[in-house]
Amino acid sequence: MKTVFFASAAVAALIAAPAMAQDTAGSFGLSYQYTDADIGIASGVETNTVVLDGVVATPVFGDWTVTFAGNGTYNDSDIVAFDEETTLGGSVALTKVIGTYRVGGFFTAEEFAGSSLNTFGGVAQKYFDRATLTGVASYGTVHDADIWSVEADAAYYATPALRLNAGVSYKNAELMGFDADVLAAKIGAEYQFAASPYSAFASYTYTDSDDFALEANGIKVGVRYNFGGDLQARDRAGAGLGL
Repeated sequence: MKTVFFASAAVAALIAAPAMAQDTAGSFGLSYQYTDADIGIASGVETNTVVLDGVVATPVFGDWTVTFAGNGTYNDSDIVAFDEETTLGGSVALTKVIGTYRVGGFFTAEEFAGSSLNTFGGVAQKYFDRATLTGVASYGTVHDADIWSVEADAAYYATPALRLNAGVSYKNAELMGFDADVLAAKIGAEYQFAASPYSAFASYTYTDSDDFALEANGIKVGVRYNFGGDLQARDRAGAGLGL
């Protein structure tokens, strides 16, 4: 229910975006991802994922910003537990701009394996003239599992309409005495077409875990409808927290 609530709140905020403050920014997106993974003795495990998502960030008082995000995800995987699965997810964040920094906290909820993965965390961004650094630390729980995560991303704006980024993440999962680590690295790019609110994006993600005997390669492509300015303005308005 929490997942549905936050997804619904995000959709409502997106629909109401034109009536919000002028500084409101965000996007609607549609993407496709293909992942090829080796898991244990199983090699070439394929997953096809389609995601419809949206995010909106708007000032609420002073230097504070509230950000809502929601997504619907469809998975078609060789992994039986995730075959032909559709899930919902949503998040809400409250951040404050302090000089060239943005800091705050967030909560996310998403459907996972017949339950809800609830995650609490903090996010910080540092803004430069043509770059943005983002750091996220979080704790999540689902099915009595504890999941700790830290992520870092560096975005460079070759122009305000061309965003290049690279990031890394580390996750640790604890369940019934079993402890597992997962590392991931990602590179991506997004380009907003001239005099248009539309952009196209692509990314590559490599994931590795010795504990799960996992090695995966994922390629993602998609399009977005943006509002509130160019890509750099969108991200700096609080709509690019990476949640």
